[in-house]
Amino acid sequence: MGKHLSTVLDECGNVWAVSDREIAHALARYKGQLEMDFPHMDDSDLDEIIKQGLDLDNILNEEDGDY
Repeated sequence: MGKHLSTVLDECGNVWAVSDREIAHALARYKGQLEMDFPHMDDSDLDEIIKQGLDLDNILNEEDGDY
């Protein structure tokens, strides 16, 4: 928990000059950032994305034939 508070308060600058409302707003912003960032459980998802990216020309050519 200390890590999270330290991160939020670091953004605020001088903690003694920051109002409670500003700290609450910074905490809410930080919470939103954490909720958007989710860990990947399996490296196979990333491996599949990389594999598809390397084969992008073939994927695009296949899609052109579908029209």
